[in-house]
Amino acid sequence: MRISGGKARGIPLRVDKKGDVRPATENTRERLFSSIVHSVQNASTLDLFAGSGAYGLESLSRGAKSSTFVEKNRSVFNHLKINLAAVLKSANLKGETGRLVHRDVVDFVRIKPEQPYDLIFIDPPYSEIEKLCPKIFGLLLSNQYLSADGLVILETPGELKIEFAGWKTLRVLGKEKRGSPVHRCYAPLPPSSDQ
Repeated sequence: MRISGGKARGIPLRVDKKGDVRPATENTRERLFSSIVHSVQNASTLDLFAGSGAYGLESLSRGAKSSTFVEKNRSVFNHLKINLAAVLKSANLKGETGRLVHRDVVDFVRIKPEQPYDLIFIDPPYSEIEKLCPKIFGLLLSNQYLSADGLVILETPGELKIEFAGWKTLRVLGKEKRGSPVHRCYAPLPPSSDQ
């Protein structure tokens, strides 16, 4: 598995085989990043359930100004450190461009961020999406994790259509069929004006 575009294109990413990581394929990431190319430039990104770090690292390679990676599995986290170092070196980026957080995702989003993020990638274990994501999306909203024109991008199995209170689905990238991952792009609903 490699970075599919940008300054670090072709850099291999290490994946912990024992860590139950299901990294996004190069083709899947290429399709996504081709669709959001203008949103990535100078963006502040957050990669939740980071795993190999593929989404955040791809963002840095393609011109994001910073990326924060949240991963709780220690062994997976150690591989993520190596991947971040390789991409920063290849893309000639400073160390502070990437921030690693060894923590549970729900615990992480309970705390309000210093600054909102422009792009938030969420790639949880598929079996946990319906249990974890309503809580995560609720916390992202209440703690103002997203900038005004920001996007939350959730990878799901193609057959899983899922909505969250306070959010609208802007678009779905990929084919909504069994066995094919898709990216669902969300933005907060505008605040209700009936007072």
